[in-house]
Amino acid sequence: MNELLARILDAHGGVDRWTRYEKVEATIVSGGGLFALKGVLQDSAPRRMAVWLHEERSSVSPYGAPDQRTMFTPERIAIEKLDGALVAERHAPRDSFAGHQMNTPWDPLHRAYFNGEALWTYLATPFLLAMDGVRVEETEPWREGEETWRVLRACFPGSIETHCLVQDFYFGEDLMLRRHDYTVNIAGGLAAAQLTSTYAEADGIRLPTKRRAYARGPDRRPILNMLLVSIDIGDVNFFSSSLPTVQNQKGVSPW
Repeated sequence: MNELLARILDAHGGVDRWTRYEKVEATIVSGGGLFALKGVLQDSAPRRMAVWLHEERSSVSPYGAPDQRTMFTPERIAIEKLDGALVAERHAPRDSFAGHQMNTPWDPLHRAYFNGEALWTYLATPFLLAMDGVRVEETEPWREGEETWRVLRACFPGSIETHCLVQDFYFGEDLMLRRHDYTVNIAGGLAAAQLTSTYAEADGIRLPTKRRAYARGPDRRPILNMLLVSIDIGDVNFFSSSLPTVQNQKGVSPW
């Protein structure tokens, strides 16, 4: 394993602790201008997000109706009732974005897919960088004000559904994530720089609870008057394969 990545994982709670958990659940509140560009409504109501940690699978509820949720895997996106009854589904969902540009409208399954792959990526970071098939290398450091951030470039295998195959992760001197750069391939290759802040600890795992994704300029800097997506994360719980753990409430909720 890359030496810097090993130190980062230790700082975020450690691989041994991470592997003992099967799933994380969190309350999310989302906003930003991307949803309006896509012709979908985005309210500020809290939703409950579930992410499986060792397989690419996620779900959010409610979705579209109080008794509905999504179910995301790379092979399928679905909207279903809480009892499992199917409302709508799409197999090979990435194919449905062929030809999409930044302002191409989304239907509810498009939006559900984006939510599923994006939040899986975010809530599994940085531990997903150690998954099988992910190649990581350190690139040139980034100077941000008085700070120097170390940068890990991750090359993801095609078997993982995420924003794009090559992404950059910036870490501060404390080894916490400061920024995440990627292109949104399903939106015409839109370049984004996501700033992360307000770390909290839940069940021994540390994670940022505020994410703000901005359009990224040609100088690699975020364009701060072009907020694409905002995500606030709270009420985080990690679950083992058998019983839920006791939530560490210290600093978990940003509200």
